Amino acid sequence: MAPIVLAGRIYFAGESLVWGGGMAFYDRDAKGSVAARAYLLTLGQFSDIAAQEMRRAPGQDLDLGNLGELGDEGLYRLGPGRYETIIPVGWRAGFPMLTITASSPNELPLAPPSRAYLSSIAAGLRESHGWTPTQIAEYLADAPGVAPPWSHEGLVAVADAAMVADPGPLSGVD
Repeated sequence: MAPIVLAGRIYFAGESLVWGGGMAFYDRDAKGSVAARAYLLTLGQFSDIAAQEMRRAPGQDLDLGNLGELGDEGLYRLGPGRYETIIPVGWRAGFPMLTITASSPNELPLAPPSRAYLSSIAAGLRESHGWTPTQIAEYLADAPGVAPPWSHEGLVAVADAAMVADPGPLSGVD
């Protein structure tokens, strides 16, 4: 796993069957930056993750063609729904980096994420990027779909609680 930053921004929309509330999606065309993690996966592993996110049966490798010869849109639409679009976001150590998102930020209505989902995201940002609760709150507050109901103070409180529950690798470091 390696922390990375992508051009674009996240937004929250739709409704998660697991977390309740809005789900995080990537909008590569928006101004801003997205804190992310890069994992080195085989095509089979990536295909299984994509199938699970698309609520399909895993076990069949995706045909992603030649990543250097994408269409004008520079993406793979595997279906019309949430997490059914694969977008190449760059290269790292000679390997293509891909993400899974919705095909358009207008595809699903904006929706605020649940406290549990925000807590999980906050713990991940702390672990991978070393951010403080205030940095996490500022980052999340900028994401469409978060406010209302989430205020800056509410986001700091969620990030603080996530740090107490899972202080991450930087615990004890001031």
